[in-house]
Amino acid sequence: MSQISIQIKNLSKRLGPNQALAGITASFEPALLYGLIGPDGAGKTTLMRILMGLLFPDSGECAYLDNHQTVAFERVRSSIAYMPQQQSLYPDLSVAEHLEFFRDLYLISGKVFQKRRAELLHLTRMEPFQDRPAGKLSGGMYKKLGLMCALLQSPDVVLLDEPTNGVDPISRREFWDLLYRLIRQKILVIMSTAYMDEAERCSRVLVLDEGKIIAAGEPLSVLKQEKAGNFEELFLQRQKAGRR
Repeated sequence: MSQISIQIKNLSKRLGPNQALAGITASFEPALLYGLIGPDGAGKTTLMRILMGLLFPDSGECAYLDNHQTVAFERVRSSIAYMPQQQSLYPDLSVAEHLEFFRDLYLISGKVFQKRRAELLHLTRMEPFQDRPAGKLSGGMYKKLGLMCALLQSPDVVLLDEPTNGVDPISRREFWDLLYRLIRQKILVIMSTAYMDEAERCSRVLVLDEGKIIAAGEPLSVLKQEKAGNFEELFLQRQKAGRR
């Protein structure tokens, strides 16, 4: 069984006039849920796209390891699933038709597909909505469909760019239940969020601001180190310190 981890070192990326990432270093290990925490423009999406191989850094390294052995990105690419902020689902296709479309895209055999399909529909509680077009799903169900399509290939790494943005509180809670199930399956999950209250639900956090990591580690340890009651307070303290 593959156990994929990712290590980045001194990663920098400029997008036009903006320094999206400014020399960040971090490690991502299997069976943990990493939260990239920060406001819009902090560099979260840029980092996600580099991890997925959609962007190349200007400098620094992004290394992929399979069972502690460094491997080429091409070797692990099929084991990494990516769910972007703006999902390109087809509004006229039903939930079932989307799963069939991604089955063909990933070249999944019929027997494996049927088993995985049943598992994902049960996991997301989407069984009653298989015939509903994506364009008529609620925001929470739409995100669940996107996650199902990403998970259909049984990835070892899941990258989720602001998956709970614009989702109602109940659907957010259900989505988090799904994420916890993934890490129990030894999957590496990296998600970005601008919701400060979600930071404490992660196994580890990387707090980003203006392309830099300003704090990292286990959520409670980070708050203790920064002498903050929560992550919103942490950012407010940083902003006040920056004005001095």
